[in-house]
Amino acid sequence: MSKEWLDGIKWDDRGLVPAIAQDAETNEILMVAWMNAESLELSMREGRAIYWSRSRQKLWRKGEESGNVQLLREMRLDCDADVILLKVEQIGSVACHTGRRSCFYRKLDDNSLTWETVEQVLKDPNEMYAK
Repeated sequence: MSKEWLDGIKWDDRGLVPAIAQDAETNEILMVAWMNAESLELSMREGRAIYWSRSRQKLWRKGEESGNVQLLREMRLDCDADVILLKVEQIGSVACHTGRRSCFYRKLDDNSLTWETVEQVLKDPNEMYAK
C-alpha cells in the first residue's frame, strides 16, 4: 500500500493528529482521539479505528478490551490538513470509556454556567474493562 497519502497530513511535533470519530449514519460525534501514521495506515488496512494512546504510548484498537469496535466507513481530512474525521459504524452502543454512547455527554447550562450530564451510562465501565 502506498504511503504517499500520509504525506498530506500536518502532524504535530509528536507525530500525531487529532481524529474525530463520527457515526456514519447519524453524524453524531462519538469521540476524539489521537492517531499517528502507523495507526492511520493500520486503520485503512484493517477497516477499523485504531488510535494512538498517548497515556500508554502504544496503538489502541478501539474495542480491544470493551468490545465496542468502530468499523471504518470513510476517512476525511480537514481544510488545514491537521484533523482527521473518521466516519465509523459503532459496534456496541458505547463509544466512551465512561459507558456512554458519546464522550460528549456534558452540556453547558446557559443560566447556571455549569456542565450538566445529558446522557445516561449505558454500560458499566467495570464490566467493559474487567481484567
